[in-house]
Amino acid sequence: MIASALSFAVFAALLTITPGLDTMYVVRTAAVSGRRAGFAAAVGIGTGCLCWAAASGLGLTALLTASHVAYAILRWTGAAYLCFLGARALWRSLRPAEAEPLTGRPTSSSPMRTGLLTNLLNPKIGVFYLAVLPQFLPHGVNPFVASIVLGVVHDIEGLIWFTVLIVVVRSAAGWFTRPPVRRWLDRVTGVVFVGFGIRLALESRSRA
Repeated sequence: MIASALSFAVFAALLTITPGLDTMYVVRTAAVSGRRAGFAAAVGIGTGCLCWAAASGLGLTALLTASHVAYAILRWTGAAYLCFLGARALWRSLRPAEAEPLTGRPTSSSPMRTGLLTNLLNPKIGVFYLAVLPQFLPHGVNPFVASIVLGVVHDIEGLIWFTVLIVVVRSAAGWFTRPPVRRWLDRVTGVVFVGFGIRLALESRSRA
């Protein structure tokens, strides 16, 4: 199990530091709403990934890839949610900057919930875990337990990476608090979220 976890850790580390939707959300949240909100967003993202890892261990993600209807419902729901978040960020950029998370409520539960939902509503993440985790599962170990362990490894690496980003961003908090900078950050975040939402909606699923 240790050898499998170390092999997966190398692969997951490269995936973790690759810029994407999660990175953009944590950076934006930490910059505008503070360190606590940034960590809450990171925890929400990690929880979502761990849920997909558990689903993979239980075989639920296999059901997702086998059912056109289930996949389509999740894909369109996720796309709509991402576009909604992006539209809110773009709309906020047109108004005076306010110190609040992307969901519009200055509490740690909001960025945590948003981070969780952006992962749970993205079927591509589920399919990714279904395709990748089995390659690292050791023989003789319960698949569910092994999947949870690998999911925890991925989460730990993600938390370390997000911690670095949050510390760096908060070190420049004075710059990020400037209204023009915050409006620019909202616009970039909005475009990224809407872009990912449209991509998810238009992307035809690939079947193994």
